[in-house]
Amino acid sequence: MEVVHDKCAGLDVHQHTVVACVRVAAGGKVTQEVRTFDTTTKGLLALCDWLAEYGCTHAAMESTGVFWKPVWHVLESSFELVLANAMHIRNLPGRKTDVNDAMWIADLLAHGLIRASFVPPTPVQELRDLTRTRKQLVREIAQHTQRIQKTLEDANIKITGVISNVLGMSGRTLLDALVAGETDPERLVELTRGRLKASRSELVEALRGRVRDHHRFLLKLHLAQIDALTAAVRDVEGRVGETLTPFRERTSLLTTMPGISETTANVIVSEIGIDMSRFPTAGHLVSWAGLCPRNDESAGKRRSTRLRKGAPWLKTSLVQAAWGAVRKKDCYLRAQFLRLKSRRGPMKAIVAVAASMLTAAYHILRDGVPYRELTGAYFDKRDRSKLTKRLLRRLADIGVHVDIRTVPAP
Repeated sequence: MEVVHDKCAGLDVHQHTVVACVRVAAGGKVTQEVRTFDTTTKGLLALCDWLAEYGCTHAAMESTGVFWKPVWHVLESSFELVLANAMHIRNLPGRKTDVNDAMWIADLLAHGLIRASFVPPTPVQELRDLTRTRKQLVREIAQHTQRIQKTLEDANIKITGVISNVLGMSGRTLLDALVAGETDPERLVELTRGRLKASRSELVEALRGRVRDHHRFLLKLHLAQIDALTAAVRDVEGRVGETLTPFRERTSLLTTMPGISETTANVIVSEIGIDMSRFPTAGHLVSWAGLCPRNDESAGKRRSTRLRKGAPWLKTSLVQAAWGAVRKKDCYLRAQFLRLKSRRGPMKAIVAVAASMLTAAYHILRDGVPYRELTGAYFDKRDRSKLTKRLLRRLADIGVHVDIRTVPAP
């Protein structure tokens, strides 16, 4: 087999150590040297010097949790690095050791048999950390909100059924009053603000409960956690705004697509960056994100069409944005959803819409152009003859026969 890289290295990365194998091919002879280094900064710098002594040009490692990141940051300025998916470079079963793993990775790299995983540049990685942290903080706020609702139910306070947002203006005022010791439902109703979906009498009955000191303690605890998390979200959003400065133009173009808010645009850029040259086509990006059916065929039969795991942070954001996009009238994405929903069901239809949105995002980021709406009549115009036949069959099924007369298109 042809040797692609004469001098390369395979790295088996762990939390505290990294086993490195240098592979040098010269004069038809292959030599391999193996050493183990600590993953401290001093140890990684020693690894960098050791690889340089052998004249290595390329190094490959597995994407093991977050342990590969410090190794990557130290070596990326000196070598051409390749991050491999552990599922793609499984060794043969049998003798499983760290040394064998490092030697196996080095052999695969030397012959060009490792498909490099997508690793964005450092600014995009920092933006990715911020957007993921924001999402985690928002999830924690939702969890504490659910715990507050559970505590109120235990105290027989039914405001979750009469107030749409427990942490809104009226809801938060009522919670603060309950924590302060107020239990009279008539006085609590006076604290509400704005329009509520329940009448005054319904509010009074909903607020008539049995609040004990135990409930007040839990409500105060959860409210304090929510306040701290909300302040953290604001800090993260401010930091995202600063980090996003070089990408501001492209993120603003993404928001021209239906369903894509500023937050979702930030997530898209943080997950895939703005350099689309890493993905040869939009289909490669959709496959990387896990928004297309997997290839699983044997004996001419399709065994499974389940989605790959792909990029979960990007996938969930796009599916959520797709649900918002399909609510817009006279929209291509809504027409696509309704077209597929009747045949494949709503879940597969919404995934297809998310894939279309990611395809559009690929071209927007690659070409630097805004989203171009195809309108909801796109499929009717494209498949006019098919639509005519389908409607004629439907009319025939219900016993109606019509004469066809072609009308020139407007």
